[in-house]
Amino acid sequence: MSAIPACPQCTLENTYPDGDHFVCADCGHEWSATEAAGAEDEADAVVKDANGQVLADGDAVVLIKDLKVKGSSITLKQGTKVKSIRLVGGDHEVDCKMDAGSFMLKACFLRKA
Repeated sequence: MSAIPACPQCTLENTYPDGDHFVCADCGHEWSATEAAGAEDEADAVVKDANGQVLADGDAVVLIKDLKVKGSSITLKQGTKVKSIRLVGGDHEVDCKMDAGSFMLKACFLRKA
């Protein structure tokens, strides 16, 4: 198999090379081969907390504000300490487990403990 990347816009894998560019057959998005290499570097991006401290897997963090949980009546209180976080990619940066359950949080609502 070839190393043709998935489309960065629609994330489908129906792509093909066209000269020095890649083209998505589904959505028509075109991007250069150098952009595809840069997207892989973003996966290894540094995650920072609200104070600018670099976070790593296994760190302990503290919530800096009350957070309402969507679809539930639970509120995560300011000052709650979360141990052993896991960094992930996507629309949130941190996966964690607390007494109330498992949560996906954004790093901007956390500070390193």
